[in-house]
Amino acid sequence: MNTQKLMQLALNGVDTLGYRLDQLGVTSKINRHNLAAFLFAEQKHWEGEWDSIQAKVDRRRSQFEHLAHNVENRADAVIGPVRDRFNRFRASE
Repeated sequence: MNTQKLMQLALNGVDTLGYRLDQLGVTSKINRHNLAAFLFAEQKHWEGEWDSIQAKVDRRRSQFEHLAHNVENRADAVIGPVRDRFNRFRASE
């Protein structure tokens, strides 16, 4: 069975369920249109959540890169003079 037939079968099932519930007086709000609207709204909701997570990850990555850059600069400031002296000492031998 291809996806189009499967989709149509599922939508027909939703329509039938909505019709039966409507006959019983339970609700008239279950139909393929409301289901599609709900799924679309949820899709947009989860896309927004994903974008929020991505923004947080990117922010943390940027903070980490900034921290790593600062650590490298400080390490160079501390180790650089020692390394230069060692190289001068080695070159004089």
